[in-house]
Amino acid sequence: MAAERRIRVGVLFGGESAEHEVSLQSAKNVVDAIDPERYEVVLIGIDRKGAWHLADAARFLASASDPRRIELRTAATDLALAPGKSADLVEREAGSALPPLDVVFPVLHGPMGEDGTVQGLLRLAHLPFVGPGVLGSAVGMDKDVAKRLLRDAGIAVAPFITVGRRDGAPAWSVASAELGSPVFVKPANMGSSVGVSKAANELEYEAALDGAFSFDSKVLLERSVTGREIECSVLGNEAPEASLPGEVAPRHDFYSYEAKYLDDVGADLMVPADLDEATARRVRELSVRVFQTLCCEGMARVDFFLTTVADEAFDEGELVVNEINTIPGFTRISMYPKLWEATGLSYPDLIDRLISLALERAGREARLASAIDLESADVAAGEGA
Repeated sequence: MAAERRIRVGVLFGGESAEHEVSLQSAKNVVDAIDPERYEVVLIGIDRKGAWHLADAARFLASASDPRRIELRTAATDLALAPGKSADLVEREAGSALPPLDVVFPVLHGPMGEDGTVQGLLRLAHLPFVGPGVLGSAVGMDKDVAKRLLRDAGIAVAPFITVGRRDGAPAWSVASAELGSPVFVKPANMGSSVGVSKAANELEYEAALDGAFSFDSKVLLERSVTGREIECSVLGNEAPEASLPGEVAPRHDFYSYEAKYLDDVGADLMVPADLDEATARRVRELSVRVFQTLCCEGMARVDFFLTTVADEAFDEGELVVNEINTIPGFTRISMYPKLWEATGLSYPDLIDRLISLALERAGREARLASAIDLESADVAAGEGA
């Protein structure tokens, strides 16, 4: 009896965003954990200029153990993805196609990877992929749009002001009067706390605006929320499930990029979080609701503040959504896989489940009609005339 063919998985990583190094760390962990007997891994590294490369599994990263120096080793084989019903990865110089992929696992963070752009390309190529689709990815990446949708759904978010580069930001006196002090200043389309600053006076505010606008043309000014930082992982398509919640206790001023990825002791991670049963249940239920409100499928991590004081905006013990991450980190200190491990799903089994969900969704979408039967349409129109 012939051995069952391995599923061919394209792990897509790197990218043009400021979270390039985080993606490299995540990809390394996914590759280390994936079952080689079940999957044939094809490594596709995207360099900082957006070029795609076929990476060598034995040496695709330089300084892999150092998050400050980690680097993609670009290979001689440059790739292009040719859209179509039988999409091919093509060697650009030779013009020859690689064996077809069964599914793609994007391990990309930030713009040009997590924001629906790559997801749209993969849809055009009719390639199944892990994680939310085009809409869920785009909405989840844009903090302004996500917060508006959540607010309209009656889900608590921190009060905020959206500022465009052309609009001009309100003066510090106006922003602090409306939002209180300190104010968080964030690029609307960025993750991993890149470009995020906390401002408590006019000087800090002006510097924070400059920093945020260097990453995006749209910036959020956000009220500071006093509370515990609670995170929950969500997994599934039409019937998503939530993991046990975890808690992040930053040792820095807030959970900055450095605290997340560069400093091994930048935060204490409590997995699971020390919550009473009723609060843990509320976190899990609300995580699924946020996931569905923002049109997500596959996976996401939902981050909350559990308020510890009452003020004019929130009651004590209220859950306030901070953000959703549609391709959460998969590094060795990342909460998404840690929370599922605590819930009873190992890292390798989590990868299996994510790939299964991608194939399941692709099968569902393939069954949708893509053309109109014009003869039937004419008959129906005649009957209703």
